[in-house]
Amino acid sequence: MQSALYVSLSAQVSLEKRLETIANNMANMKTTAFRADAVKFETALSRAAAQPVAFATPGDNFISRQAGNVTQTGNNLDVAVVGNSWMGFTGPSGPVYTRDGRMQISSNGELQTITGYPVLDQGGASIIVDPDAGPLTIGRDGTLSQGTNEVGKLGLFEIASDAKLTRFANSGVVPDRGAAAVVEFINTGFQQGYVEGSNVDPMSEMTQLMTATRAFQSVSSLIESSEGTMQNAIRTLGEPAK
Repeated sequence: MQSALYVSLSAQVSLEKRLETIANNMANMKTTAFRADAVKFETALSRAAAQPVAFATPGDNFISRQAGNVTQTGNNLDVAVVGNSWMGFTGPSGPVYTRDGRMQISSNGELQTITGYPVLDQGGASIIVDPDAGPLTIGRDGTLSQGTNEVGKLGLFEIASDAKLTRFANSGVVPDRGAAAVVEFINTGFQQGYVEGSNVDPMSEMTQLMTATRAFQSVSSLIESSEGTMQNAIRTLGEPAK
């Protein structure tokens, strides 16, 4: 009887985490290059009972790498990443990778993210251009040109598929291992004048929200039923024998 109650409680913890994840995804549906969180659930086996009891774990969050929709902006300092690669910038504690290709040029000519972090070249260094030398042209391979002069090259990086990603702000990620610079641009590259949106699927998230909410309510009813059954059993056992 108690096992059923504990299993139900573990299910509620898992569902609560899922609901929080869905709510955060929906709040960032319009955030540029946002990567949705998903939850991987497992079961934990308790060997304390005579028979093994499967409990739901709270679940591990992971960041979805699915691409978002690309929108044309016409801004020459906007780029969308084509393929499964990432741009890089220098964060407070080291390199951070993102699909948010909105950039700006500082007063001293440093190419920065829209939030002011230095954008990285292929070697992991910041990029300096001449603010007065005209608009930038960005090639598929990241080559930066002003007029006929090549002035730098945007870095494009690959993150191992099994690397664990930690979120930085809304659109950045920090992998648990180093990223490798892309050297071939057949299946990946840059598209100037475009930006990538969030990869959150609103309809899918709404469906999951309704499913998780109904499941949470069902588990709550099961817990109430289990508690009622337990109280009845205690009262029955506590009654004097006739």
